[in-house]
Amino acid sequence: MSTRSRLLSALAALVTAIPIGAVAAAPAAEAVGPNLLPFTVTNSTGRGDATYLYVIGVNLTTGRLGYVTAGGTFNAWPAGSLPPSPAPDVAIGGPGNGGNTTVQLPRNFSGRLYMSLGAKLKFFLTPDGLVQPAPWASGDPNHDILFDWSEFTYNDAGLWLNSSQVDMFAVPHVVTVSGSDGTKSTGAVVANGRQNVIDQIRAQSGWANTVVTRADGTVLRVLSPGKSADAGLLSSTYLDSYINSAWNAYASKTLTVVPFGDQPNTKYFGRTSGNTMVFTNTSGAQVASFNKPSSANVWGCDGNLGAPNDLVVGPIARTLCAALNRGTLGTIDTQPGGSAADFYKSNPTNQYARIIHANMADGKAYAFAFDDVQNQESLVYSSNPTSAGAILSPFVGGGGGGGGGGSTTGYAVTGPGGKCVDVAGDDNGANGTAVQLWDCQSGAKDQHWTLKNGTLQTLGRCLDLIGNGSAAGTQLELWDCNGVGGQQWVTQADGSLRNPQSGRCVDSPNASTANGARLQIWDCNGSAAQKFAYNGGATNLTTPGGKCADVAGDDNGGDGAVVQIWDCQLTARDQHWAWTGQSLTTLGMCLDIVGGGTTNGTQLQLHNCTSNAAQTWVVNSNGSISNPQSGRCLDAPNGSTANGTRLQIWDCNGSAAQKFAKA
Repeated sequence: MSTRSRLLSALAALVTAIPIGAVAAAPAAEAVGPNLLPFTVTNSTGRGDATYLYVIGVNLTTGRLGYVTAGGTFNAWPAGSLPPSPAPDVAIGGPGNGGNTTVQLPRNFSGRLYMSLGAKLKFFLTPDGLVQPAPWASGDPNHDILFDWSEFTYNDAGLWLNSSQVDMFAVPHVVTVSGSDGTKSTGAVVANGRQNVIDQIRAQSGWANTVVTRADGTVLRVLSPGKSADAGLLSSTYLDSYINSAWNAYASKTLTVVPFGDQPNTKYFGRTSGNTMVFTNTSGAQVASFNKPSSANVWGCDGNLGAPNDLVVGPIARTLCAALNRGTLGTIDTQPGGSAADFYKSNPTNQYARIIHANMADGKAYAFAFDDVQNQESLVYSSNPTSAGAILSPFVGGGGGGGGGGSTTGYAVTGPGGKCVDVAGDDNGANGTAVQLWDCQSGAKDQHWTLKNGTLQTLGRCLDLIGNGSAAGTQLELWDCNGVGGQQWVTQADGSLRNPQSGRCVDSPNASTANGARLQIWDCNGSAAQKFAYNGGATNLTTPGGKCADVAGDDNGGDGAVVQIWDCQLTARDQHWAWTGQSLTTLGMCLDIVGGGTTNGTQLQLHNCTSNAAQTWVVNSNGSISNPQSGRCLDAPNGSTANGTRLQIWDCNGSAAQKFAKA
């Protein structure tokens, strides 16, 4: 479970608090990002409205609340009054449809990036701080404005950036960050995703009024169940019958809560007596108790489910709230438990969260406050960011969002200096166009590559060696895919990208990191000039039969998820594996031998990374991958290549059943 803190104490003065994506226990950063981080907002909505941006939050160095200009200068808010006085107009002109606008985020700042379409937002100041938009209230001056926001924290430990649907679903957008650890993005909706959410919510009994429409017919937002109930648009007791059933189930059985994935022996045991659930630890001492929550408590993860920032009561409360929102409490008795396939099966259930997750391309969303339990949240993080952004997704059609009014597919290839492999000429990509390094741009279609049958493709063409050459210094270009050896590329364990025909690696001449540096091939040497990471180093792990190592459950993962053989799917995140030391990782977890077993036939699973011997793998010269502790190899039972074949370990024998390779 994540230990993300939902609110920085410095923001307590806000009348409407910002749920900040701060991390309580951040990974140590090898380097810090720039003082000013470029943040590019791309407009792919298909709408002709004027767009306005606002960067507001807290200066983490001084604790002062304020706003940031387009150039990255922080300004504290002036004093407010009662009744609230209008705040200064701090709008930044945003991009028109098909365009983009870059603002600078100063380091040590945490807050929200608001984006509004068609009208400027109205903020107010009191002696206690800033009054932010609250459009779920019919009298709020921003009620009839189409807008949304992302949340971020940028400090010396890196950038955390998330989209949020905790309060409402309005302007879907991709959030993305690029840095020395690759390019990551989340928040893309499926094709027609916005309209799907609206239509599917309206179709649920009792939910139609949660869709808010302006007088001109524009759907402004879908309100979350908590905000809807507060406004009288959804029954205030909607979830009560399920809560009663789930709560009472533990009068006759025990609920086990294991709140920390990396601490499997930290367990708490809950039993219900009357309306109270009491938790004990492994020694039998009482550590927490919770009165039965109301529907409002579940929607808000507050009240009887309030989660203090401690290491016992808070983590249990988070777990209970997530399980009640997902409908797994009462049926899955070890929590967090189940996978996304098990969520939202209860009747009644959180239809809002169910439908939003179902319409996200990667299944990730922040549909309630503790949706980060089991890593279901739409969050990206980089320890050493070089750029970030938000792509406002198409309101109709599309799927995701991209530059030039179109959508981006594929993944970035990051090279020296954290720059991206780019095609010269702004997304045109004719035969013979130079391939170069350039600042990463989240919406640039010519920086999104797909790895297909050993080729790297963008704009409908292949990464190619001029003249199918093989000599050191041969430059790279874009060319029609034609199957020649000069278009084949293999990712290497040392982070290089090798062309098998020439035996040479993609190289930036003289280790240049300048924009426009023309890429070439050179003798492979492992230097910084040859570090190129496709999708942050995550690529397919091919299995017998030309299929891929896959995690059951459609990109959801979860501790204990089955690892199997399946048809390769280009955009399936659970088929993208990366080397992290000697571990193979995907979906933030490690390829693991069940129970740390060493015997023939022990199956493989996805498990929280613990650096134990059951998660250590070595690539062998005969194409097999072995586990040193057991001395056995990855294996497809009986050489099966059928979809759903669960992988295991077996005595290493060099057979076709043990041929596995990273693309």
